[in-house]
Order: sequence, then C-alpha cells, then structure tokens
Amino acid sequence: MSLIYKTLDEVEIYCFQGRKSQYDFIVKYKEPNKRLRTPKHIHWIIDLYIKRENNLNITMQFVSYLIHIANNVVASTSSTPSLQFFNRDYILGHFGDLNDFGEYSIEFLAVVVELLMIQEKTNYPNGTMQLDILNAFKNSKDIFTIVQKATFR
Repeated sequence: MSLIYKTLDEVEIYCFQGRKSQYDFIVKYKEPNKRLRTPKHIHWIIDLYIKRENNLNITMQFVSYLIHIANNVVASTSSTPSLQFFNRDYILGHFGDLNDFGEYSIEFLAVVVELLMIQEKTNYPNGTMQLDILNAFKNSKDIFTIVQKATFR
C-alpha cells in the first residue's frame, strides 16, 4: 500500500498492487474517521451530475480538462503510479467553486479520476471506458446510457 496523495481536507488516496498486469494497481481512499474504500466510476459521475446542476459552466470546463487527460495519459511503469497532470493550484484555481456542491472535493475527483485513467491505460492500452463516460456526460447523453457505461463489467 502506497500513499499517493492527501487532499487538503485530509482524504488519503492509496494504490495497492493489483493482479491484472505487471504494473496493475488498485485505487483506494480513506476519509477521516472512515474505513478504506474503493472508488467506482459511478461514484464520481454522480458527483459530476450534482456539480453540473449547480454550476454548469465550471463543471463542463472540468470535464473538458478530464477529457484532455484521458487523451494524453500514459501507462504506468510501476505498481505505484505517479500523477501525470494533476496540479493542486491549477485545479483549485480553475474549478475550486465546485467544492460547494456534491460529495467529493474537486481536488479528490481530479486525483482519483486521473489514477483510474492511468490504471485503464496500464491494463488496457486501447481501453476507452473513462473517455466514453466523459464524452457521454459532456454530450448530455441520458442518465441510463451514462450509468450503463460507468457500471459496465
């Protein structure tokens, strides 16, 4: 277990060795006074819905930022990945107003979603699940379509 990042509100984000490939890792997080949890795609997309309903413009800018990452992230060469794009000052400066809405901080979302993108690229080099979810959200696809993409196994 390796601590990858700790948010300003004390949420610890970890990576554990996975089994799908040589450099596979599993993302988990621990909020203060809570147990260790595994983030799922459905969790962060629901949070984006809440943020979008309260601030459409900034949420869609954040989604565009995530799409940029999805298009440019590279596979990890270690089971303890490094963040490739995340910059706390940039995230809080551009998208910090979204912290007023939803369950998760924008800082947490930026880190976790980037790690999930790195995980996908590491295990499935041609995978597009993250990108498909984000593009469907950006293009205002119906909730059923987006939930189907986010919960696909």
